[in-house]
Amino acid sequence: MGQSRETVRAICRALPGTEVSDPWGGGHDAWKVGGKLFAVIGTMDTCVAVKCADIDSAELLIDLGRAERAPYFHRSWVHLPWDRVDDAELRDRIVGSYQVIRDKLPKKVQAALAPAPTRPSPPATR
Repeated sequence: MGQSRETVRAICRALPGTEVSDPWGGGHDAWKVGGKLFAVIGTMDTCVAVKCADIDSAELLIDLGRAERAPYFHRSWVHLPWDRVDDAELRDRIVGSYQVIRDKLPKKVQAALAPAPTRPSPPATR
């Protein structure tokens, strides 16, 4: 498929209860669930910002060269440049970010959403 704004849109649209807006103007895609951000594409259209489970997970992805620090966001957020991730990893990171945010929503809000997709198990390491 090739990573792009359209790839991210397709992944995010398929997740229950998502909405997109451009809160800062100028062509951002800010994807939310329950009113909370889980994925953002900036105007430069070179990457997507996603939330990791914690700061350590974000730093690991940065150290491995899979991601970059996401400026203007908390340290638990990273940029995933299009040229560093394949379609499967991009989907997994976006769904993971969605799940991190969804799990923090009030129980009543979570209950009103359709069931979340299951994430594939990580590949076995050799």
